[in-house]
Amino acid sequence: MTDKMDTLALEFGRICSQAALPVMDIYQTDFTPEQKADRSPVTDADAIAEKVILAALKTCCPGIPVLAEEEFAAGIRPEIDDVFLLVDPVDGTKEFIARNGEFTLNIALIRQGVPVAGCVYAPALERIYLGGETARAGALKPGGTVSIETLSQIETRKSPPESGAVAVMSRSHADERTRAFADAFGASEAVSAGSSLKFCRVAEGAADIYPRFGPTMEWDTGAGHAVLNGAGGAVTQPDHSPFLYGKAADGYRNGHFIAWAVPPR
Repeated sequence: MTDKMDTLALEFGRICSQAALPVMDIYQTDFTPEQKADRSPVTDADAIAEKVILAALKTCCPGIPVLAEEEFAAGIRPEIDDVFLLVDPVDGTKEFIARNGEFTLNIALIRQGVPVAGCVYAPALERIYLGGETARAGALKPGGTVSIETLSQIETRKSPPESGAVAVMSRSHADERTRAFADAFGASEAVSAGSSLKFCRVAEGAADIYPRFGPTMEWDTGAGHAVLNGAGGAVTQPDHSPFLYGKAADGYRNGHFIAWAVPPR
């Protein structure tokens, strides 16, 4: 029997699949990036995808407040409670602009500070990840049908390979502290990935750890965190304390975190 959170993650996947259609239309044109007030890049794809996602969430999750990246930047900041949604319509805008395919559409449900359902969809790579009670992944073209039958369950690996642990890092934001942490962990290999795909690399057993000491917002991480939780991994602060959501006092900015294939004890 499918768990309720798995069912919700599946619905998030269907929403992302439809929102990806206009995103890919723009991706395949000679678009012009703009700059937001915080000097981060943005394209028309962000606004259009967010509009599609928010309209669908009103039907899928009526009455649940949504923190969405572009609305937040425009000053729309709803009051949140123990249950709320996070939306990043195009995570990895630098990857989108570079046209390397490593950008994602993200939706997550947060309950009492913890991501309990989420979808990470990379339409240019035709790869989708869902996280609820379990985690699943598979191939999906934009606008394609998302179903349990077309996805395979994924799990983190329980120990590094004989060749050594693998650390995944931000393609655009890796720094010396991140590399030092990976070295101290014993990683013999470091691989780069864009957007929330870094969580997914750990979730599907392709990496053992993802350390992040650079700035992120809650909508950047919620969906990937949900996928990793469903795959048996965890995300903590560097001191192993819980990494939680709903940090209104901090403007929903995240602190440093570590994503683990094997949760620390």
